[in-house]
Amino acid sequence: MRTVATAPIRTAVVGFGISGKVFHAPLIAADPGYSLDVIVTSDPERAAEAARLYPRARVVPKPEALFALAADLDLVVLGTPPLTHFDLAATAIAHGLHVVVDKPFVTTAAHGEELIARASDGGVQLTVFQNRRWDADFLTLQKLVHEGALGEVRTFESRFEWWRPDGFGNWRDTAGLTEGGGILNDLGAHLIDQAIQLFGPVGESYGETANYGHPDGADTEAFVSLRHESGVRSRLWMNGMAAQVGPRFHVLGSTAGYTKWGLDSQEAALAAGMSPSDPAYGADAQESWGLLGVDGSAVPVPAAKGGYPGFYAGLAASLRGEGPLPVDPAQPLETLRIIEKIHAFA
Repeated sequence: MRTVATAPIRTAVVGFGISGKVFHAPLIAADPGYSLDVIVTSDPERAAEAARLYPRARVVPKPEALFALAADLDLVVLGTPPLTHFDLAATAIAHGLHVVVDKPFVTTAAHGEELIARASDGGVQLTVFQNRRWDADFLTLQKLVHEGALGEVRTFESRFEWWRPDGFGNWRDTAGLTEGGGILNDLGAHLIDQAIQLFGPVGESYGETANYGHPDGADTEAFVSLRHESGVRSRLWMNGMAAQVGPRFHVLGSTAGYTKWGLDSQEAALAAGMSPSDPAYGADAQESWGLLGVDGSAVPVPAAKGGYPGFYAGLAASLRGEGPLPVDPAQPLETLRIIEKIHAFA
């Protein structure tokens, strides 16, 4: 397996929409273990913005220009629509480059299996940006579960809901199911992954999907029920057109429950231009802390600090042969298999 012997890890980001601009570029630029060397975007306005924000990076319009520079790079980060992930990742692997793929991983489980095999054969690392494993509320709940603060957990409810009746303003508004579109592919990749991280492998799964106006038949609302081998039942909702939202987490155990409202603050902070190195980054306001206990005596639980930079710190260690990948691609692949099964029967 190829390792990166010296710092910084020379990195290219493909795509400068929400994924590249809000998440990947700021996280990479703030980590001294990396250098942001190349940004790929064909949009002139985005290219100008990329050049302004990262003057040391070379901004190129096409992936072909990036791969022509492969000898001077170590890592490629794909912040592009899911339909492009397989071909771009396969090309990066063929050039001997390590790869981070944004979620949704790829459009089919077969493509995921193929990429994992190619990365293994090529001696490079392949991982998936499941950044929601580093949400403040998820880290808080994970700690409570591991400490047994709820007793034996019986049911886990998790929601990503918001009110966007006009859509997202990007590829999500037009991509069909065969292109990796739909809210189950998009947000389901996070919610199912978090449930499995908390409660282990899934024995049974069931889902419902609905389309309220998507032009290419992709789902705009979805519900997933998972029966984990541990015995826990996870119920997951995702909806971009929710006029009133439910709790982010509602977890019931044999001795206590935990309820948390509102989304993690990191995406909003990054979109507003906050640096991940800012001491205030990742800190949830006290008024948004979740409540632990029994009705009438529940108390707020101080939130863990959100830590998206942990993904890239873990990746740097892995690329230097000092630890495992922050996300084993076999895990997002299993999530994709669950999503495919739900789409087949929903």
